[in-house]
Amino acid sequence: MKYFHLFCTSLLLSSCFNSLPPGSDYMAGVGPVHRPTSGGPHHPAPAIPDDVSYWDGDGVKGSPLIKINRREQKAFFYKSGVLVGVSRISSGKEDTGTPAGPYKISQKSKDHKSSVYGVIKDKATGEMVNDNADIRVDKPAAGQAFYNAPMPYFMRFNGGIGMHTGYLPGYAASHGCVRMPHHMAEKFFDNVEVGTLVIVE
Repeated sequence: MKYFHLFCTSLLLSSCFNSLPPGSDYMAGVGPVHRPTSGGPHHPAPAIPDDVSYWDGDGVKGSPLIKINRREQKAFFYKSGVLVGVSRISSGKEDTGTPAGPYKISQKSKDHKSSVYGVIKDKATGEMVNDNADIRVDKPAAGQAFYNAPMPYFMRFNGGIGMHTGYLPGYAASHGCVRMPHHMAEKFFDNVEVGTLVIVE
């Protein structure tokens, strides 16, 4: 039974990625892939244990509000003023910061991908060439391909900036977006609407 389960799991994973060339899964080869409860199928595991994130908002009624605290690297979810969830985050690094201010969710996109950032890999081998590529600057050479960065459960609130599933190194490291553990991005996504207030502090 154990081997049958492993076979089925392997078959399921291969069916998810069989339309991609060898080694083209976004961050394959960079680090261990997240387990479903911590970060989804595309990003390396968090650099430090997440003893912060939790969700107690199921069944709680009220208007949603999100506060993002850059100093603490945490996002707080409220319903009618009651704190129902906290998520560890990684916001924008110093030169590509996440600007302070009040904003509103303007778009929700469950399977969003970046139009600018991603990785460059060798098409034939899948070997990583550049794991932090900006397609406006970094052009793939012959035999290479650019793969757009997956940003699952994307919640846009300021131009190109939004909250989404992403890698958490333990400090501010993004290009401006607010990265979250996968299970928390799902919860935030499911409980916000277009127009939900987001306050970045």
